[in-house]
Amino acid sequence: MDSQEFEVRYREQIKEILNRLQSAMVVSSQLEHTIADIGEAVQLLSRDVEQFLAEQRPGSGGGSLS
Repeated sequence: MDSQEFEVRYREQIKEILNRLQSAMVVSSQLEHTIADIGEAVQLLSRDVEQFLAEQRPGSGGGSLS
């Protein structure tokens, strides 16, 4: 392999690596967004559970557990 062939091969490999890195960054960004959405859903569920439990406590004016 001469220096010109080496340079062409090197540039192709660098291009492929950069493309893969860009794809990984897109996936990472999507994953970060999904994790944030899941965190928000967990917070909302936790709030709903706390509210439900507070309503079930005796003397809170809520219904009974039966």
